[in-house]
Amino acid sequence: MLHVDANPLMSQAVIHNGVATLSGQVALDQREADFATQTRSILAGIDNILAQCDSGRDRLISATIWLTDIADFAAFNTIWTEWLDGATPPARATVRADLVLPGLKAEIQVTAAVG
Repeated sequence: MLHVDANPLMSQAVIHNGVATLSGQVALDQREADFATQTRSILAGIDNILAQCDSGRDRLISATIWLTDIADFAAFNTIWTEWLDGATPPARATVRADLVLPGLKAEIQVTAAVG
């Protein structure tokens, strides 16, 4: 088992048996930004962590998305489809939820095959 970017509370990803499980990603440094900006920032962060895990969006297995406002669902789908850039989409769940820190509009957690 390999832990990526571990700190005392969590790892950004854990790789085990050929699968990378990423922690939920949020736009901590852009909590004042609009939904689209936060979402694109989260997806760029996921790209970065997946690369550290020898994986990529074309290797996604599943995704869970939390939105603070379900009215952003259509906008999320547009940004998500652009980000996938033709890759086969993973299994996915999307829910409306309150997030822990004020200003956060979305959180995304993914798993992906590595190698």
